[in-house]
Amino acid sequence: MLNGKVAVITGASSGIGASLAVQIAREGAAVVLAARRKEKLEHLAGEITGAGHAALAVRADVTKRHDAEMLIRTAVDRFGRIDILINNAGRGHFASVEDTTDEVIRSMFELNVFSLWYTTRPALTQMKKEGSGHIINVASMAGKVGYPYNSAYVAAKHACVGFTHALRMELMETGIHATVVCPAGVLTDWASVTEGGSMLPFFSASGPVIKRLASERNVSLPAIEGVKPADDVAGQIVRCIYNPVAELFTHSGSAEFLRLIAEDRSEAEKHQIPVILGEREVYDRLKKL
Repeated sequence: MLNGKVAVITGASSGIGASLAVQIAREGAAVVLAARRKEKLEHLAGEITGAGHAALAVRADVTKRHDAEMLIRTAVDRFGRIDILINNAGRGHFASVEDTTDEVIRSMFELNVFSLWYTTRPALTQMKKEGSGHIINVASMAGKVGYPYNSAYVAAKHACVGFTHALRMELMETGIHATVVCPAGVLTDWASVTEGGSMLPFFSASGPVIKRLASERNVSLPAIEGVKPADDVAGQIVRCIYNPVAELFTHSGSAEFLRLIAEDRSEAEKHQIPVILGEREVYDRLKKL
């Protein structure tokens, strides 16, 4: 049980973050919920406290250093400590490289990368006083593999993975753990709120094309588990709190595909050709609409 522990969760108003808040609270920890959508945060915090657990909603935009530092300070002021920091806030975008504007590139890095420093620096100061802690950064399989029409998001999530690895090196034998989580598809509103427009029509239209091209070319697609519920992914992250690992792959087949990439990227990319060609066809079609 996590009785007496305090967890700070960013991006907690929906999806994986909201599910994490509920599950970690059930384990006995006090949860500090952060996001920009105050009403959703307060509703979730009310549900958690109504179930007899401790929860605090803090409206914060973690792309702003002042907000991020205020979040950590508020958690410490209220509960006296921080044991778990989960950097879950994130957002994607939908555009080819040539269609990706400077503003989108900046936005992707502000939320998915810069915010990691803004929350982690003050949290580490507190954790080092306590001599223990766990920082969990939610990246994506896009932090390990290149996907088309998400270049700025892919680059940002690769940076998230690299940040976590560097952080782990700095924290070795300090009693503080660092984990990066790399989910594949998760049933959240992620695809509907991407910058550049919803990706749902893109995914819906490209699926049949990808399957047709794979069949025509006799190519086996990467054997990665399909879309999973947010509760399932959150549950795996909670188990990781009890048994920290360097990298958490939440979908079966993910780690195996990454090993293939590490051994021979060109060979691994052959399995992605139907995906690449199918999504290119659909992207070009949607651009003409």
